[in-house]
Amino acid sequence: MCGIAGAYRWPDGKAVTDRLTDILAHRGPDGEGRYSHPVGDGEVHLGHRRLAIIDLSETGAQPMVSDGLSLSYNGELYNAPELRTELAAAGVRFRGTSDTEVLLEAWRRWGTDCLPRLRGMFAFAVFDERTGELVLARDQLGIKPLFLLRRGGGLVFASELKALAAVSGGSLEVDQAALVASLLYYWVPDSRCAFREAEKLPPGSWLRCRPDGSVQRGRFWNLKEVAAEGQQRALSGELPDLAAVIEDSTRRHLLSDVPVATFLSGGLDSSYLTALAARHQAGISAYTIGFRAEDARFEAMPDDLRYARQVAAQFGVDLHEIEIAPQVLDLLPKMTYHLDEPIGDPAAINTFLICSAAREAGVKVMLSGMGADELFAGYRKHLANRLAVRYQRVPGPLRRGVSATVGRLPVATANRGYRSVRFAKRFLSFADLPEETAFRRSYTMYDQDELLALVNPDLAGTVDDVLTEHADVYQDNELDDAVNRMCLADSRMFLPGLNLAYTDRSSMAASTEVRVPYVDVEVVRAAFSIPGNRKIVGRQGKAVLKEAATSILPREIVYRPKGLFSAPLRAWMSRDLAPLVREVINDGELVRAGILRREALARMVAEDAAGQQDYSKHLWHVLTLEYWYRGAISGSSDHHPDPTTTRT
Repeated sequence: MCGIAGAYRWPDGKAVTDRLTDILAHRGPDGEGRYSHPVGDGEVHLGHRRLAIIDLSETGAQPMVSDGLSLSYNGELYNAPELRTELAAAGVRFRGTSDTEVLLEAWRRWGTDCLPRLRGMFAFAVFDERTGELVLARDQLGIKPLFLLRRGGGLVFASELKALAAVSGGSLEVDQAALVASLLYYWVPDSRCAFREAEKLPPGSWLRCRPDGSVQRGRFWNLKEVAAEGQQRALSGELPDLAAVIEDSTRRHLLSDVPVATFLSGGLDSSYLTALAARHQAGISAYTIGFRAEDARFEAMPDDLRYARQVAAQFGVDLHEIEIAPQVLDLLPKMTYHLDEPIGDPAAINTFLICSAAREAGVKVMLSGMGADELFAGYRKHLANRLAVRYQRVPGPLRRGVSATVGRLPVATANRGYRSVRFAKRFLSFADLPEETAFRRSYTMYDQDELLALVNPDLAGTVDDVLTEHADVYQDNELDDAVNRMCLADSRMFLPGLNLAYTDRSSMAASTEVRVPYVDVEVVRAAFSIPGNRKIVGRQGKAVLKEAATSILPREIVYRPKGLFSAPLRAWMSRDLAPLVREVINDGELVRAGILRREALARMVAEDAAGQQDYSKHLWHVLTLEYWYRGAISGSSDHHPDPTTTRT
């Protein structure tokens, strides 16, 4: 796992690449390298920061140069041993044991045809001295990031957007459509970028730059097609052995020359992976997160820590517990810097702290249960949308009566939150809507009218564009199965745009690699070969995964209520962060710039403080957006605030 950067036919490309690479130092503290070569009327420059995981010797250093090819690569290939065997049989002689060398030789032999054969996570740049062509590629599911900026016939690229912003000389403008999308989702979809000129290379695609300035794009993997093929297998009765597929993926993800540990929240996904990992690596370490008792009580959070301890004890796992207290909120400026774009999920802080603790203990690699909820319909929104279909059969007068009654209930008192009331209000906000609109409303922050009331009236057309994009993505499929339609939309939008994005940035901020065994091409193929009625059974979400997990986990863990890898936001927002919220509303840059309306924010604060509505998540995201926007307009994207500095 590393940081990659480079410039192709770009003015002052060497200095630009040097700066890009320096900014990515946190992604690779174990080494760095540069490569330069003339191309046409310009030059190509590749930079690399190394986090040494496999082949710790110099034979794994990058950029790797061999017989006219140069490669700068970020990722891990879990089928590298098989590819190495195949290439060696064809006469390739390897100097070392790194997967980087396997990738370079696979590219030499097969070119872009090697890409669908790669099983892992990756973003890389490969330059061919004979043709003068530079190719960028990104993995099938968007686990690893790759940002790029094109001007004229030149291009710069990097693993993180902040690096591109830093070398642009302050010329990158904030994309207000991305800000609107961020407000809606609390993250920026992978199809958009927070700065106008910059872009993200789409998952499962490649881009080729030629010396004449032309650019060619291609796609080597399409999740929509994989889902359609899976539906055909399901219709023919070809159901996969899910337990075997997940165990194989977990075993492959343990491949490393340095210690590997796991995230262990005590929920199904992380417990299943930890148990499987312990089967193949005895005495493995795991890390879990906890909160102050009063915060957890106010938020009505489940006791996940008890379950994490139970799993650790049963499988001989060395469990490390980390408590998050309010002082961690001083990390907010640092986290908004590292996240690259405005992402309002506090789980990013959890990930950073867990990875930091693991790194201090000498652990460089962590396994995460990320992706299981998206693929196997494990979020509450999935079950809620199925229940909404039944709710719509209830007579209208009765539905209106229920809605009016629930609307009058408080979500919290002075000392305690009412989780069931929050869930009920959330459910009723979308239960009467059509499928796509209901699904969007079940997990986004605002409905259309609320979003229009929050932003500048001039952005009304942008709001329409953002909502239309969601509808287009959701409806772009060939699936007859409503549950798998939700899973596909999540895997195309929610997974790369939010969960994989914050996991990469938060972990790499702590110089730690996080691997996601559920987000594996073979697990994905298996997931979409399972019909929705096996994923949601009655009121049980993720039913097929739970069935697979019972082969190793106790039923008490498998069928426990869903946990939360989040934070006690209501407690934080109503107590510790209340002054900061008031400052942002009264004198924040977003309000002063006219992007957000002060009166709409003030109304949210008042209703939240009164306990009538739960706007804690909305207000937390406004804070993250404010901090990000301040950095973007001040041109301070190449340095982050000192996390020890007192908030103002």
